[in-house]
Amino acid sequence: MKRNGLWLLLAVMACAPQPRAQESRPAREARQAVAPGLTVLMEDSLALLAGKRIAIITNQTGVDAAGRSVVDLLYRDPRAQAANITVVRLFSPEHGIRGVADRPDLPDEIDRATGLTVHSLYTRETIPPPDSLLRDLDAVVFDLQDIGTRTWTYVGVMVYAMRAAARAGVPFVLLDRPNPISGRVEGPLLDAALANPEDPTPERRGRAYALYPAPLRHGMTMGELARWFAAELRIPVTLQVVPVRGWRRAMYWDETQLPWIVPSPAMVTLTSATLYPALVAFERTNLSVGRGTDLPFQRIGAPWLNAEAVVDSLNARGLHGLRFEAERFTPRNPTDAKYGNRSIPGVRIVLVDRDRAQMARLGAALLWAVAKVHPDSIEVNARGWDERFGMPAVRVGVMGSADPDELIDAELPSVVAWQQKTRQYLIYR
Repeated sequence: MKRNGLWLLLAVMACAPQPRAQESRPAREARQAVAPGLTVLMEDSLALLAGKRIAIITNQTGVDAAGRSVVDLLYRDPRAQAANITVVRLFSPEHGIRGVADRPDLPDEIDRATGLTVHSLYTRETIPPPDSLLRDLDAVVFDLQDIGTRTWTYVGVMVYAMRAAARAGVPFVLLDRPNPISGRVEGPLLDAALANPEDPTPERRGRAYALYPAPLRHGMTMGELARWFAAELRIPVTLQVVPVRGWRRAMYWDETQLPWIVPSPAMVTLTSATLYPALVAFERTNLSVGRGTDLPFQRIGAPWLNAEAVVDSLNARGLHGLRFEAERFTPRNPTDAKYGNRSIPGVRIVLVDRDRAQMARLGAALLWAVAKVHPDSIEVNARGWDERFGMPAVRVGVMGSADPDELIDAELPSVVAWQQKTRQYLIYR
C-alpha cells in the first residue's frame, strides 16, 4: 500500500473532513440550532409563494425544526393562509408520501390530512411530474432529504422535476436541508459511460441514481446539487433555493439538533447513512447488506461466507476509523430477497471514528477481502455494481487482487478537479 507525496496531498484535499474552527465556550453556547429551509421559509420567506397556486414534492422528511409537515404548514398554517397560498396537489417519490412503501410500483393515493391527491412519481408510467399536472400552477415546492450519496433516487426526482417545471414555465422553489453525513467528498466519480442524465423511460426508471459524473460521496446539500445540475445539464428552470440556517460543511446530522427522520425504510440511523456509500454497491452482489435487521448497511453476510477469514483480512489492512467483527445475523424482513429468515455468517462494520473513516476505501476493501477469501462464491452484477460504486476499474482491479487503496488513490485527481469545478455552486462554508 504505497503512497507517494502527491497521492497523500490529493487524499487530504479530496477526502479529509474540513478542519473544525476552534470556538470559545460562550460562542458555542450562543450558536443557534440548525433550521431547515422549511423553517426559514415560514419565518421570513413566504413572500416567495404569496398568492400562488403550488404543488409540493415531499415525503415524511419534509418537516420543519419542530417536526411539522411542509404540507400541513403550507395548507393550513395561518401565516400561509394570510399569504394566500393555495396547495393544489402533492407528489411523492420512491417509498411514498410517508416513506414506508418498499415496492417497485406505487399508486396514487389521497392524503388523509388534506384530502389532496398524492401523485406518485414511482410508478411504471410517471417518473417526472407530468406536464399536464404543472400547467395550472404558479410554483413547484420541493422538500426532500438527501442522504449525501450519489445513488440516492430523490436527487433524480429533483432533476426530473426541475426539467418538468422548466417545460411548464413554473418556478421551482427548493427548501434546502443539511447533508446528514457532512460536506466531505469521496470518489470515485461515476464513469461518464454509465451516466443517464436524461429523463428515464419507465423500463429504465431504476437507473435514476446513475445520473451524472459526481463523487460517490458528493458533500453537497440538495440546494447545492440543484444549482449544479441546473447549470451543468442546462436546465432552463427558474430556481430559488431557500437555504438552511446555521449548517456548516463539517457538521453531521447529530450535530444539527434536528430529529432524525428515517428517509427510507432501510436508512434507520445516521450510522447506516454514513456507511451507506461503502455498502450500496453490494446490493448488486449475492451478499446481504443487512436489510431486514436492526443494522442495515452496517454488515454484510451470506451462507457461504467465512466471516472470520474476511474479518482477519480487513482488520489487517488497518483502515482508519473502522473495526470489523465476525457475527451471525438473520434478515427478517420478507421484502429482503437475500436469505430471508435464515441465520447467516456475517461481517459487522463498526464505525469507530467517522472523521477518519473513508467510505470509498471501505467499499473497495470489502469487495477485495470477500473476493480474496471466496473467489468462486461471490457473484457481482458488473453493471449494477459499477452504476452504484461509480468506476468499473475499481471493481475489475479488486476482483483481480489489485490493492484497493491504490485503485481509490488513482481516482483522487478527478475528485479534486470536480471539487474545484463545483465550488461556485456551494452555499455553505
